[in-house]
Amino acid sequence: MSNAETEPAEVRCAASVSEEPRVEVLSARDVPLGGPRAMTVRRTLPQRSRSLIGAWCFADHYGPDDVAATGGMDVAPHPHTGLQTVSWLFTGEIEHRDSLGSHAFVRPGELNLMTGGHGISHTEVSTPRTTVLHGVQLWVALPEEHRHAERDFQHYAPEPVRVDGALVRVFLGSLCGDASPVRTFTPLLGAEIVLDPHASLTLAVDPAFEHGVLVDQGSVRLAGTAVDRAELGYAGPGREALELTNTSEEPARLVLLGGPPFEEEIVMWWNFIGRSHEDITQARQDWENASERFGEVHGYPGDRLPAPELPNTRLRPRSLR
Repeated sequence: MSNAETEPAEVRCAASVSEEPRVEVLSARDVPLGGPRAMTVRRTLPQRSRSLIGAWCFADHYGPDDVAATGGMDVAPHPHTGLQTVSWLFTGEIEHRDSLGSHAFVRPGELNLMTGGHGISHTEVSTPRTTVLHGVQLWVALPEEHRHAERDFQHYAPEPVRVDGALVRVFLGSLCGDASPVRTFTPLLGAEIVLDPHASLTLAVDPAFEHGVLVDQGSVRLAGTAVDRAELGYAGPGREALELTNTSEEPARLVLLGGPPFEEEIVMWWNFIGRSHEDITQARQDWENASERFGEVHGYPGDRLPAPELPNTRLRPRSLR
């Protein structure tokens, strides 16, 4: 998915600092994807109070949207550098095409992971079969030694694992005795968890990881702290277990993200992740000049997205804490 803001802010993301275990609740902000009937997403990462959870650097949560009213998702060809995109749906279907030549569909319970590395472009369009669109779009920052990696695309459909009071689908990393075969460049955890009404679940986790719990539906307590729908609960490193409780009469669904604190500063602007102002300006210039760096997406009936204008000043750090 593209960051469709017309004036995207630059973000200098500092390495995370290990703290005593605590739970911090992050609220989302609404971001329209563009157009008068735009589908709106709820963005919890990045924000001023926290920009990364492990290498997870971007989290959009959308739906359930009636596509007859919103027009659904129609994101024209756009570029990415220095990151991996993670697409995960609860309902609906999205058609994916990229400049690697991949043509795939994002469906509920199936992971699509695309590696941008040095440069890739892609499109995402909800299919005519979709009546309700609902899911998350996530980005992972690549570490310095891999941020110019070759383009790649992986698809994986994890088998659900039943544990006490919950159904777990592990799409990245390992949890509850299950492990994903999908390749990443830093240790990561990504899982969908559906908690039965009033169920409590204790998950054994890596204490070196920090974790985020994005609530899709229901009301959840993370280590005793309430996290409501569309909020992201953050738990810092140092925990050997995460306690999750569904406090509602209906099933609660959440997405669990995790990873060791990212040790590098990154600059993120529009759909690019780099390490400096020069990295970003070069990527933008390459996209505007239709450089071979990003390749070409075939099969989309329309023009590609132009890059927004850069700010008039040099991209600089902002206070994150």
